[in-house]
Amino acid sequence: MIKFDLMNNQSEQPSHSSMTNKLPPSQLQPLSLEELLSNNQYNNSSSASNCDTLTTNLNNELESSTSVLTLMDNDFTSKLHKPIAQSVRQPHLLLNETYPVNEITNNEKNNSTESQYQIVPRITKGKYKHNDFQIMRTLGTGSFGRVHLVQSTHNYRYYAMKVLKKSKIIKLKQVEHTNDERLMLSAVNHPFIIRMWGTFQDLNFVYMIMDYIEGGELFSLLRKSKKFPVPVAKFYAAEVILAIEYLHKHDIIYRDLKPENILLDKYGHIKLTDFGFAKYCNDVTFTIVGTPDYIAAEIIQTKGYNKSVDWWSLGVLIYEMLSGFTPFYDSNTLKTYDNILNAPLKFPMSKNFSNEVIDLLTKLINRDLSQRLGNLQNGVEDIKNHIWFQEVNWHKMFKKNIETPYEPPIKAGHGDTSQYEYFEEDTEDMKQYGIMLNLGEEDPYQDAFDGF
Repeated sequence: MIKFDLMNNQSEQPSHSSMTNKLPPSQLQPLSLEELLSNNQYNNSSSASNCDTLTTNLNNELESSTSVLTLMDNDFTSKLHKPIAQSVRQPHLLLNETYPVNEITNNEKNNSTESQYQIVPRITKGKYKHNDFQIMRTLGTGSFGRVHLVQSTHNYRYYAMKVLKKSKIIKLKQVEHTNDERLMLSAVNHPFIIRMWGTFQDLNFVYMIMDYIEGGELFSLLRKSKKFPVPVAKFYAAEVILAIEYLHKHDIIYRDLKPENILLDKYGHIKLTDFGFAKYCNDVTFTIVGTPDYIAAEIIQTKGYNKSVDWWSLGVLIYEMLSGFTPFYDSNTLKTYDNILNAPLKFPMSKNFSNEVIDLLTKLINRDLSQRLGNLQNGVEDIKNHIWFQEVNWHKMFKKNIETPYEPPIKAGHGDTSQYEYFEEDTEDMKQYGIMLNLGEEDPYQDAFDGF
C-alpha cells in the first residue's frame, strides 16, 4: 500500500446546498448534559418536543473519561496544524439507567452469566506492585485517574499504567464499569486490541498495566490531516472491523468506538483501547452509555439494544474519517441526540463519498435494526463483503501483511512520547501511590475491587 502524505491532505468543505452539518470548532468544549439542563440551554421549542424523554430521563450525566491523548509530531511542525489539546466531544457519557429494576436483573445479569463462558479471563489480580515500575511521565488524564508511561524495574521495558482513584470511581458510580474493563482486558487476545499484562491495587488506587502504544491516537492524526484519503480510511476501518468482529464472536459489546479510542502502534496498525464501557452481552442490554456523536439511536431511546450499536458507530467512524466531522454533530449536546433520532443522514459533495460508501454508510447508520448491516443473518460478513471493501484481503489484513498507510515518526522501544501531549503531573495524588494497609487496618473498598 502507498504511504499517503496525510499531513498535506486538505479538507474539503461540504458544498451540498442542503448540508446543515456544522464543523466543530477546533477548541470547542460542549457543556455537559447536566449543565445543559440546569442552565436551560436547550430551549428550541421545535426540537424540545422531540426530546421530552431525553430531558426527563437523562438529567444526571456522569463523565467517565479515560485518557485523552493528543499526538504531537515535532518532525512535521512546519507543515502540520497545531495539535488541539483535547477532543471536541465529551470524552465519555454515562447517563442514568432508566429501565425497570427487575428488567435489568432478569436480562443483563443473565446475559453476563451465560456469556462469560465464551472466553476464560486470565488471573491478573496482584500480579505486580507499585515499586515494580518507575513512572516516567503522564500520557493522559481523565475524571478519576490518569495514564502514565512507566518503565519496568525488572526488564526495563516501557508500559502504560492506568491509575484510577477508588474514591472517585465509587462517587461516580463507576465500580461496575471499572471491574468490567479489567475483566474484558484480561480475556481478550487479538492483534488489533491492546493487551493488559496485569493489575494491582493499594489503599487508594487500582492499577492496570498495559502495552505502551507509541504512535498516539488516530483522533490526533485525523485532526491534523483534517480527513483521510479513501484508501487510508478503508485500511483503518478494516482493522477496526476485525477487532469488533472478534469481540462480538465472544459476546462482548464495546460501546465506545471513536478515533480517541484507537491507538496506532509503531508500524501504524491500530490498537483498540479503553474498555470501560465494554461488557458481556449475548442478547439485549439497557445501560445508556457512549459518546454523543457516536451513540446509536436505540441507546438513546432506552428500549434495549444489542451488539449492532458497534456497527452504527463504525459507520460514524468511517463518515468522520472521510469528511473530518460526524454526521449528526451539533454544539448543543441534546440537539445532537435529537439529530441522531430524527435528522436525515446527509453526505457532503466530495470525491471521498462515492456511491459505494454512501450505500455502506446508509446501511450502517440505520435506525431500522432489521436493515442495519452487521445485524442481519450473515452478521459481519455483510460488511466485509460490501463492494466498498471489495479489494480488501481480510486474511492478509488480520496477519498484518498489508503495508500501513502511515508510520508514526517515533523511536520505537525507547519510551518515545513525541506523539503525546504534555500533561502536568498530579504530585498530590502521586504521593499516595503505593500506600498499603497497615496491619489490622480495614480496607473500606475491599468488596468493590476484589478482582484487582
